[in-house]
Amino acid sequence: MTGKIKEPKITLVGAGPGDADLITVKAIKALKTADVVLYDALVNEELLDYAPETATRVYVGKRSGDHTYSQEVVNKLMVDYAINYGHVVRLKGGDPFVFGRGFEELDFAASFNIPASVIPGISSSIAVAELQNIPVTHRGLSESFWVVTGTISNGKISPDMYDAARNKATVVVLMGINKLAEIAEIFKNEGKSKLPVAVIQSGTTVDEKVAIATVDTIVDAVKENKIGSPAIIVLGEVVSLHPKFQLIKEIYDVVAQG
Repeated sequence: MTGKIKEPKITLVGAGPGDADLITVKAIKALKTADVVLYDALVNEELLDYAPETATRVYVGKRSGDHTYSQEVVNKLMVDYAINYGHVVRLKGGDPFVFGRGFEELDFAASFNIPASVIPGISSSIAVAELQNIPVTHRGLSESFWVVTGTISNGKISPDMYDAARNKATVVVLMGINKLAEIAEIFKNEGKSKLPVAVIQSGTTVDEKVAIATVDTIVDAVKENKIGSPAIIVLGEVVSLHPKFQLIKEIYDVVAQG
């Protein structure tokens, strides 16, 4: 690097749920001033075009099943690049503070007295369902919603899942596709076998796939539709508003009338 050494600065930027058009104007402004971009696996690489041609672009993984770099290594890279290059944009899928470990990165930057700020992103926990015309809240069906991680650091299901299953709220599960069968069992045990469920893979992108079913049939529906990671799970009566669920309901009604 030539010329004057730049003051170190870090900006955590939410890249949104996948569609490059869903990034914010403020995020684009940050990318345009980046000296280095550290980007996650779920980030649409089209967004890297907003950074200057001279900016260094560094892929750091970070998705379910892809831990190319540990969080500790990412933290160190972020600080090292800031000290040596100047403005680091830490580009993270969705929103940095929704299971994005963004605060840990802010805290690490602060320990080196490096100025750091956050630019929120559109979270997949709301947007992916919304673009399938599934509202996370709807008058008469759901007055609130939970956003729960499917897997915690020890590889097990979050204890919050059991509390969420007892609630009438919409439950949105991130990073839970590999635990779908276990999640379905938790809801079955709460007497919710017929609760509507949507599983949406690669939401907002051209690779989007959707499975609509009920708790007792969702595992088979996901296999039939060949849905895998990354995906979100939406459990709740609001899923009944999806057109595909209306077809399922009609089939149930015909069978019931026998």
